Amino acid sequence: MTDAPPILYLDGVSVSFEGFKALNDLSLIVDPGELRTIIGPNGAGKTTMMDVITGKTRPDQGTVTFKGDHDLTRLDEAAIANLGIGRKFQKPTVFDHHTVFHNLEIALKADRGLLPTLFFKLNAQQGARIDEVLTLTGLTARAYENAGALSHGQRQWLEIGMLLMQDPELLLVDEPVAGMTDQETEQTAALLRRIAGDRSVIVVEHDMEFVRSLATKVTVLHEGSVLAEGSIDFVQNDQRVIEVYLGR
Repeated sequence: MTDAPPILYLDGVSVSFEGFKALNDLSLIVDPGELRTIIGPNGAGKTTMMDVITGKTRPDQGTVTFKGDHDLTRLDEAAIANLGIGRKFQKPTVFDHHTVFHNLEIALKADRGLLPTLFFKLNAQQGARIDEVLTLTGLTARAYENAGALSHGQRQWLEIGMLLMQDPELLLVDEPVAGMTDQETEQTAALLRRIAGDRSVIVVEHDMEFVRSLATKVTVLHEGSVLAEGSIDFVQNDQRVIEVYLGR
């Protein structure tokens, strides 16, 4: 048992857009090293929740803290990213005309002022870190190919790798397996399980087989608040979840 505070703590968070309540008294706790899956129907508040955590949207009310003492409601997106929160959107944004290796090099957590950038030279430690991420994402064999030549799944893994180069302590991943083959989906589940532990990972997803393969706690959002929380079997058998989201 650890005395460490939750890495992410949301309490009583509400957000309204022109009268529509996107988040409604939302509370959520994520522990250090935890892998958490968030599911729910369209309009449940999943994207707004991630927008609040990353500083893109300010809540009307509520508490949002990172590692116990950072009030995320008072920080902008850049400051939150620098604290150690990374976000991967559904559509990968990689540099197609650069190699996989160079994409990871560009993403390195380093001083990006004008002079340091002009005279940047990869040191041994940074090179080893890139090699480590290539191995983790299964892209070692493609390291010196242009990112544009990668499959859809491999592009997603590269973008996850680019986020890992920033050394985030919390990673938000939005629908990572949309459009993937079955094999790529399995490999993505394995990748996310490997990443968690060293850092916390929140995955927003619709693919229930993929959610099951992650074998972790599932939070179900509905109308901006938590409807149910527990194992995949628990939430799939919750009558309210069946009615509003899963159907039968």
